[in-house]
Amino acid sequence: MSWFNFSWQNFWYSFLALAFEGLPFVLVGSLISGLIAAFVPSRAITRLLPKNRFLATLVSGLLGLVFPVCECGVVPVVRRLLDKGLPLSCGITYMLASPIVNPLVAISTFAAFRGQQPGANTVIRMVSGYVVAVLVGLAVSRLDPARILSTGVLSPSSRRRPSLRIAAMPEAPGLGARTGFFQRLIGAVQLASDDFIDTAMYFMLGAAVASVFNTAVDQRIILPLASNPVLSVAAMMVISAILTLCSTSDAFIAATFVAFPMPARMAFLVFGPMFDLKLFFLYSALLKKRAVVLLGIGLFLIVGLLSVALLPLIYAKMGG
Repeated sequence: MSWFNFSWQNFWYSFLALAFEGLPFVLVGSLISGLIAAFVPSRAITRLLPKNRFLATLVSGLLGLVFPVCECGVVPVVRRLLDKGLPLSCGITYMLASPIVNPLVAISTFAAFRGQQPGANTVIRMVSGYVVAVLVGLAVSRLDPARILSTGVLSPSSRRRPSLRIAAMPEAPGLGARTGFFQRLIGAVQLASDDFIDTAMYFMLGAAVASVFNTAVDQRIILPLASNPVLSVAAMMVISAILTLCSTSDAFIAATFVAFPMPARMAFLVFGPMFDLKLFFLYSALLKKRAVVLLGIGLFLIVGLLSVALLPLIYAKMGG
């Protein structure tokens, strides 16, 4: 019996099911990110942070609950916040946590894992994302920002660079600024449209790969990989980095990899929104190349250790 048996009927059934489930979340996430970028001033975010650097880092990991921005749009937002004086540790923590610790991702994860302990998996994903982001943020707080940030990030000229659309946008308008309001509304729609096209493309590609994997590939050939705790986690993190999915919809893809244990799928859902191929280039607009590479290695190790050592114990206690 062949290890690969492709059927268009099975493929389209799986692909369309994933598309109809996940695309609405991509659209809503893009709209929210566009509206925040256009209307929310950076001072509204920094005002929520305590003056104590340690506590500010802890709170930064929760800002996504109030200002949810996906990984596709958070880098320009963080760059603007750093230019306004936000500590680097807080900016990195918010950048890593926001794509996971936000209400829309919680809803989409719950919907994707229905029938597979959706509540527990949603909480585990958000808590794991928060812990990893805070750990990285605290580590960054001990480093010199000049050694990490890309040249010109904090200079006045960086606010006028066209490479990051959100960084060039003015602060939210005051009362009575009708023209400014409509200009911002149009800008929000444009940002949302661009983000939706970009993320939808990645999501559809991921849905196609997952559909082929689940309908055409003989699952018995991956059992040695899926049954090994270390290899299964590493494999799922590599897959998440390659597929470059959006955090608002990646749970629908992860839920289909039923041959892999749940800790490995959680590694997929934590590592992917923090570091994938598209984020490597996005982070390069904020951080030096060496810092981006070290960030990726650090995240891979932290998420991997968490998924191999701690998450199996949690799921064992849950009886799953």
